[in-house]
Amino acid sequence: MSLYIRKQARAKVRRRIRKKISGTVERPRLAVHFSNQNVYAQLIDDVAGQTLASASTLDKGLGASGANAEAAAKVGEAVAKKAKDAKIETVVFDRGGYQFHGKVKALADAAREAGLQF
Repeated sequence: MSLYIRKQARAKVRRRIRKKISGTVERPRLAVHFSNQNVYAQLIDDVAGQTLASASTLDKGLGASGANAEAAAKVGEAVAKKAKDAKIETVVFDRGGYQFHGKVKALADAAREAGLQF
């Protein structure tokens, strides 16, 4: 399967997911993204079109590098901690077209353990 076809398939799944879920102030959307080198997570209020909190492997004090499951777990903990500071307890999880396996699962489990509810 070529890279182009894989990207198109992921975009199609992502659109299908986004039709069904949306974030609000009370229950923002936890969106995840993975590049080849970094892991990103954001809490998004889709009604206002605003990012409420974010974390990535680019953050200074995180101590994680790369785009692997360990780094994803640290990003999950960090975004959950920032959500607690912003008084956010429940979120809706947006896996961004990725399979709920490996890095995505590690990030979600770490966020749950740190106190976020999906």
